[in-house]
Amino acid sequence: MASSPNKNMEKPFDTIIDFVDHYAAKYGDDTFLREKVGETWTETSFKQTREEGRIYAAGFMALGLKKGEKVALISEGRNKWIFSELGVLYAGGTDVPLSFKLESDFDLTFRINHSDSRFIIASESQIDKVRRVIGQCPAIEKIIVLDDLPLQEGEMYVGELRSMGEEFLKTRLPELEERIASIKPGDYANISYTSGTTADPKGILLTHNNYTSNIVQCNSVVKIDRGDVMLIITPLDHCFAHVAGFYFMMCNGGSIATVPGGKNAITMLRNIPMAIREVRPHLMLSVPAISRNFRKNIEAGIKKKGPKVQKLYEFALDNAIKYNREYYNMGKPCWKLWWRKPIKDLMDKLIFKGVRESFGGRFKFFIGGGALLDIELQRYFCAVGMPIFQGYGLTEATPVICANSAGHARFGSSGRIVQPMDIKICDEDGKEVPNGTTGEIVIRGGNVMAGYWKNPEATAATIVDGWLHTGDRGYICAEDPRFLYVTGRFKSLLISSDGEKYSPEGYEDSLADGSRFIEASVLHNNQSPWTVVLVIPNKTALAEAVKEKGLDPASDAGIKAQLDIIKGEVDSYRPGGRHAGLFPEKWLPAAIIVGDTPFTEQNGMLNTTSKMVRGKVEKFYADRIEYAMTAEGKELYNEKNIQSLK
Repeated sequence: MASSPNKNMEKPFDTIIDFVDHYAAKYGDDTFLREKVGETWTETSFKQTREEGRIYAAGFMALGLKKGEKVALISEGRNKWIFSELGVLYAGGTDVPLSFKLESDFDLTFRINHSDSRFIIASESQIDKVRRVIGQCPAIEKIIVLDDLPLQEGEMYVGELRSMGEEFLKTRLPELEERIASIKPGDYANISYTSGTTADPKGILLTHNNYTSNIVQCNSVVKIDRGDVMLIITPLDHCFAHVAGFYFMMCNGGSIATVPGGKNAITMLRNIPMAIREVRPHLMLSVPAISRNFRKNIEAGIKKKGPKVQKLYEFALDNAIKYNREYYNMGKPCWKLWWRKPIKDLMDKLIFKGVRESFGGRFKFFIGGGALLDIELQRYFCAVGMPIFQGYGLTEATPVICANSAGHARFGSSGRIVQPMDIKICDEDGKEVPNGTTGEIVIRGGNVMAGYWKNPEATAATIVDGWLHTGDRGYICAEDPRFLYVTGRFKSLLISSDGEKYSPEGYEDSLADGSRFIEASVLHNNQSPWTVVLVIPNKTALAEAVKEKGLDPASDAGIKAQLDIIKGEVDSYRPGGRHAGLFPEKWLPAAIIVGDTPFTEQNGMLNTTSKMVRGKVEKFYADRIEYAMTAEGKELYNEKNIQSLK
């Protein structure tokens, strides 16, 4: 067992209310929130943020919200999102943050009704979804709209809620203070729903003490400076953004900026580059899908500068990666790598400084989360001087379990285990195994959820004697037991014909992250004669590559050349390839499926946190997988692969 509680650690606040009150007093007039209104970035202080939360709380009480009642919230990240949630919490309510990526009427209706929400808050970009389903949500008494737009029956503008709060405070302030005083550490702060990889998502109950405990734990492994600015580009509805963003920045005297929204999610995505340029953040939260897009955009920009710059960039990248190694052993052994350091410094000024300027010029690092992050992507961003310090967690753990950080990182790992928290690795029989041995990650601490809302069976199966069984596989580093390595999900294990099991995520992420020709990949083996890989190609990159060879991408020769490129990327993990030795040769694919339908949230093959939904991908491509297990389908130039590239 690792990471037993440290008696010298900071004690968590009892409630989020105590937490916010303390840091609002400590940092007072320092800027906490940054938001673009029109053409101007506005600044809101710590003190003002707390005051807005109290006004909104009074508004909710004026509406009749009682302690413990639920309020659903669906909106892109913005100041009013934060004020609304704080208002619910200060009023003793429970916030139900909903993903603004939810598109299905069923998904939205289920969460609203299952949570027993009494009110729902929605932004302009989300209001049509709410209006579409409101007739199926009988418990909702009022829709609170965050933007000034024509209202319908049963709706009110948030400005009216705020005005009601100001009036309430004039004559009924003691009622608010009494409500605040009644809030206890074990009271529910959020019901946070799982991402919807099944038809019946679970509502994760997170208490005030879960959050304040996890903040103390986060501070044991990651440090930032007072005044640092974080640009929030991940959804605020997820507890990763709550803890690693909102609360973490608050307790360290930093500030958060949100990306300007619009009438839909596409507008917000288009605003990210502008927000980065104008905010000039010191750090950002990131998930693998975002990191991959940043890399592709960087490399597209380099390519536009011509072949000479491209070659210099590639040389600089190769040199820096070889010098940095796995971060913890950077530049070692000195006698062998000393000469790379001056070249690295020179190339950094000539090449990578310009890359960082496109991120505002003062960027320090990404805080990574959301899924496994391939070691190659970690090496890449460290080489360009913007390291991704990957962490690991899950909503049931509020969510942070471990994280890498500046000065304390091992690429390929998920970082140092937070403290105070107990952790152990268990085999399939539930017995603890030694460090270095892979098994299920099991934790115990103040960050473990209270349970699943209205689902005692799932709660009992997940939390056993206070220990949270994560369902994730990993091992504690034998050389340095402070570090945890996460290798994949138990449920996604491949099973060979002889019964051996293997987690495929590392290979899948590496193939997608390490190749500009492949957008996504899925390994498959269910007691099959051989392993197959389904790849979603980057058709633009493939077409450009074969054009450079003088071939027409649409011709038979051009399509075969594209298939050869894909095979070369897949085979790069075999002996003699540039990635040789990264993964067991036994599990490398013998057949390639070229997919013609990308994974998206709309078709259900990605969930709302951009994670692949393996079961839905395998169901969608079931015919192609079955075909790949035949002698004809095993051939690279089979008709279905050719058709996918036409």
